[in-house]
This record gives sequence, C-alpha cells and structure tokens, in this order.
Amino acid sequence: MEAALQRPVGTDVPCGACVGCCSSSQFVHIGPDETDALAHIPGELMFQAPRMDRGHVLMGYDEHGRCPMLRESGCSIYEHRPRTCRTYDCRVFTAAELDPLDDGKPLIAQRVEQWMFEFEDDEAAALQQAVVAAAGFVRLHADELPAAVRPVTTTQLAVAAVRVHRVFVRSAPSVDEVIAALEQ
Repeated sequence: MEAALQRPVGTDVPCGACVGCCSSSQFVHIGPDETDALAHIPGELMFQAPRMDRGHVLMGYDEHGRCPMLRESGCSIYEHRPRTCRTYDCRVFTAAELDPLDDGKPLIAQRVEQWMFEFEDDEAAALQQAVVAAAGFVRLHADELPAAVRPVTTTQLAVAAVRVHRVFVRSAPSVDEVIAALEQ
C-alpha cells in the first residue's frame, strides 16, 4: 500500500471475482498525465475535478453506482485503467481498522471483512498499529488540518493513515508533524 501511494505502480490485490470498488458509487480521479486512460474513456463520462488544477478529471458512475467501464466480463479498459484503479486496495480499511460502511460502501465492506493480516515479526505488527494510531489521530484532529490534506471520506482517512503512519511508530507526533507528513 505504501509503495502504491508513493509512486503510481499499482497494487496486486487478490480481488478474485470481487468488483466492489467498481460498484460502490465511487468517482475515479484521472490525472492529466494519464494519457492512455484518457484516450480509452469517452469524454462525456468525465468532468473537471473540483478544487484541482485544470486537466484533473473525475469519471462518475451509472445510476446503479457502477463504473461505466465495468462490463459483465469485467473492466472493459483493464489494461488502460486509470492510476486510481491501479492503486486502489481495499485492504487499507483493515490496516487502519476503519469501516467502509461509514461511507455507505457495503460491497467493499463485505470484501474487507475477509481480510486478515498475519505479521512476520513484532516490527510488522507495530507498523500496522501505527496505521491504526494515525487513523485515530487524523480523525480526532481533522479540523486542524489544512483543507488540501483533510480527509473527507473514510477512504481518504485510511489512505492518510497509511501515508503518515511512520511518524507514529516511536512517538506521539504533533499536529504539525502530521501535517508535514501529509503534505509530502
């Protein structure tokens, strides 16, 4: 998860037949540098992303909450899918001990219930507990965070927790330290 957040490499999530993330009324962000994805998505399905620079767009969902690129056989643009889709990993909720139902995402919540972590050693377990601590801290101090880094959804909270968890490993950081980590 951390690697996918630091660079747009994508994750290897064992989704199986699950399409919860594609069927949960989620907007998909597409950056202006994602020319391959943009070339494979009809323009009428995208609109300017609010509060973002020109060229950043969102793709919406249909009346059933499904991605318009999702077909009976799966993603119709899988090899050309946006970075958001390549890096999405619902295990982030389990890592942060957050519930996707808080955002009204029952299909994702069903899948999240199946994830369980096993740790190689105490250090790995401590890192996961740092993610949990980070999620709690960010939720508690959300009003003190700049709007640009303030999580609005549970998904954003979980991602923020993974992004800043390392500052929680050995100490109780200040709000300023967390803001600095979020702004990196």
